[in-house]
Amino acid sequence: MSDPDIDDLKRRMNGAIEVLKSEFGGLRTGRASPALLEPIAVDAYGSKMPMNQVGTISAPDARLLSVQVWDKSLVSSVEKAIRESDLGLNPQTEGTVIRVPIPQLSEERRVEMTKIAGNYAEQARVAVRNVRRDGIESLKKAEKSGEMSQDEQHAWAEEIQELTDSMIEQIDAALKTREAEIMQV
Repeated sequence: MSDPDIDDLKRRMNGAIEVLKSEFGGLRTGRASPALLEPIAVDAYGSKMPMNQVGTISAPDARLLSVQVWDKSLVSSVEKAIRESDLGLNPQTEGTVIRVPIPQLSEERRVEMTKIAGNYAEQARVAVRNVRRDGIESLKKAEKSGEMSQDEQHAWAEEIQELTDSMIEQIDAALKTREAEIMQV
């Protein structure tokens, strides 16, 4: 057997970290960030669409988000989607522009956000471990079929474990950074 595709495993593990970072972008920290509204789905044209596909999201200052809705008929749908999201935001409509003031987070809400961030990080860790498991299972199959010696299998398994450990360290570092941002007053 040729060597296992470590690059593919690394790509898949990095994918889990990218998903984590996009989920972290949707968590409120007290500063206005367009990433906060991007995951919100809007009822538009008979289906659910991401916010960034129905308007332009911008942050004119640290405490305000602005959504310039492209289609006038979708303004009320966008406003409703923002209001019904779990972000605790109260949008104000001015024509086709929706202004979303970002209120200060209470201490209780900050703690709740850090717990959500921890859940996202755990999901990313599980995804990385699943990729590791797939890689090690393919090594065991190769050894069983005689395509690889037991020593080779153990050496590759160690390399996959080292890759997994480094990815989990990245996840933990990202979580620690995000928790600090959330708790910052």
